Amino acid sequence: MTISVAELAVPTAVSVSVSADTLSVDLSDGRSVQVPLSWFPRLSQATEAERREWRLIGKGEGIHWEALDEDISVESLLAGRRSSETQASLAKWLESRERQQKN
Repeated sequence: MTISVAELAVPTAVSVSVSADTLSVDLSDGRSVQVPLSWFPRLSQATEAERREWRLIGKGEGIHWEALDEDISVESLLAGRRSSETQASLAKWLESRERQQKN
């Protein structure tokens, strides 16, 4: 038996919005994806202003937040993958953030 593998075209992001509890991404194929903000701890910890400062990367293959050092791919969102950041890494980032805010 021959099994054919279909290539799935991953749409690109065209617009992003972040609320207090949801990351929403509008896609080039007309769909929208919404995931809980809790999936991405850095976004959860960010200020409203920081959440608004995103840019598309890779011609819309992903989203980047410079101030948060956060990158999220459309493919990951569609697959339902949460951030893989460890608790130790997040704690280190939060500590660094606190030091920057004090200075």
